Amino acid sequence: MKKGALSNIKVLDLTRVLAGPYCTMMLADFGADVIKIEMPRKGDDTRGFGPFVNGESLYYANINRNKKGITLNLKSEEGKNIFLEMVKHADVVVENYRPGVMEKLGLGYDELAKVNNQIIYGAVSGFGCYGPYSERPGYDIIAQAMGGLMSITGQEGGEPTRVGNAMGDVLGGMNLTIGILTALNARKIIGKGQRVDVSLVDSVVSSLETGIQRYFDSGQPELMGNRYASAYPYDSFKASDGSFVIGCGNDKLFEKLCKKVLFREDLLIDERFKTNLNRCEHYKALKPEIEKWSVKHTIKEAVDLISEAGVPAAPIYNLDCVTTDKHIAKAREMIVDISHPIIGNMKVNGNPVKLMTTKAKIDMPAPSLGESNEEIYNGWLGFDSDKIKDLKENGVI
Repeated sequence: MKKGALSNIKVLDLTRVLAGPYCTMMLADFGADVIKIEMPRKGDDTRGFGPFVNGESLYYANINRNKKGITLNLKSEEGKNIFLEMVKHADVVVENYRPGVMEKLGLGYDELAKVNNQIIYGAVSGFGCYGPYSERPGYDIIAQAMGGLMSITGQEGGEPTRVGNAMGDVLGGMNLTIGILTALNARKIIGKGQRVDVSLVDSVVSSLETGIQRYFDSGQPELMGNRYASAYPYDSFKASDGSFVIGCGNDKLFEKLCKKVLFREDLLIDERFKTNLNRCEHYKALKPEIEKWSVKHTIKEAVDLISEAGVPAAPIYNLDCVTTDKHIAKAREMIVDISHPIIGNMKVNGNPVKLMTTKAKIDMPAPSLGESNEEIYNGWLGFDSDKIKDLKENGVI
């Protein structure tokens, strides 16, 4: 039995694709007993998403590690009854169907609470379970577009741009994790479970930090590439062999940059650059002054010299750099080796939350379709092998 921070929590996972599975992955990494429930003979859509190794999806294998897997047809009456029996033994149900789907199946929160009033019901969808857009379908790109993230992402003078990964889905999954853990604690206070509703669009909007405030102050923020509106120099800069970034978040750091790296104390008395507000306003004049120095150095030289002066700076890593870096991949364990029965040895993303005592543990590969049917249906519900065989033959599992 796994001993982790959440090893006393049982989760029924009805989620597919990314936002929901990301949430249940986080719970499973900390020891929750997560039972992934998939449609018989079909499974999660991402089983068909590339890339593939030996016919198995790396996408699915990464995001569904540490979970057990069963099949169950919730459209059948017997399947619904079985699910309701399982809810009696569970702490959490997680789903990411379009709002209303579970209610149509007769398995919405109100029905589940009748058989287990302690159940935490976590749901993530494009627009949430209420509001004018609640019934619209929503994927990550919809959330990035309607959440405003694309409108502030892109090169100056260019087109609104989608962030390179599925940020809306990941933020939605993280927020659902927070919501479920909060509801589990609230259960101790109020004596019962509750519904947790998370929207991908809401999650994106909540991440815009100063973007919303800049809009209310002066209208739609302009596209600004790698530049940050609230601090400067906080941008990418040219070196002799590419680009790197500097993060001067305050006047003290800018002073260090000028005195210890650029040897340009004249910049400190220039009225355009005296304060952070001045520098943000006159960034077009300051950037070339910094690049007069930086283009004479390689990326490594520039980053090393700036970092030695106590100013944040970094190379712009590609994924080869990320996955081999001694701090990120090794010391912080953000790339983890795991053995999969079909794929073989594979690398998966690590868990970013580091509990110092009850650490996250990534040691179980994603389940094959229905892999845990015998274990769960027998262990949870007491079904014998003949019953399980009959359910399979009738398309229930």
